[in-house]
Amino acid sequence: MPSSRAPLSTRRVLQAALALADSGGTDSLTMRHLGRELGVEAMSLYRHVANKDAVLDGIIDMVIDEIDLPSADPGNWKSAMRHRGEAAYRVLTRHPWAPPLLMSRTNTGPAMLRYIDFTLGILRGAGFSWKLADYAWNTMDSFVYGYTLRTLTFPVAPADYAETASAHQHLLAGGEYPHMAELTRQVAEGDHPGDPDITFGLNLILDGLERLRDTEPAA
Repeated sequence: MPSSRAPLSTRRVLQAALALADSGGTDSLTMRHLGRELGVEAMSLYRHVANKDAVLDGIIDMVIDEIDLPSADPGNWKSAMRHRGEAAYRVLTRHPWAPPLLMSRTNTGPAMLRYIDFTLGILRGAGFSWKLADYAWNTMDSFVYGYTLRTLTFPVAPADYAETASAHQHLLAGGEYPHMAELTRQVAEGDHPGDPDITFGLNLILDGLERLRDTEPAA
């Protein structure tokens, strides 16, 4: 009886690799494991991907391709850039293994190139110089990646901030750390949520970039 399994292809290999990375991280992503998932010998994979590095590059690009890009309206560039940052955060938190790879590899896949080119187009259309546009998107991405890593690795869930703060108040008794004690009290009593969402930081960066753009000497 003929097999109903879809023929092996680069896309099918990468889709399986993405699923493996999502379920067990990139440490679990070996060519042998990937071959088992696809029901083939590991050597068969090399007809479609050169090596594990090529697989990692491919699945990173698939993740970037999931980021929803807003309409390219230079007149509303802050909204577009804010949307971009929030969308990237949502996608990266779905793929917890991705931020470290994004920060440690040269990414030149078509989705990444489209993502960067779109971003530069928004900023250039809004009047940013090439230098400031380059600084702007790198600064924003540094914040998004860092904020995402903090979200993924922070040992306390937002719903537990008040309870955790209350449990640690005794460490701040005695007046040696009055500012920490007061902030902890506010969190413990529910007067302060304890953490801003990503939009707070994005807005700070965007407002600062706008001021820089408006005071930048003409090229």
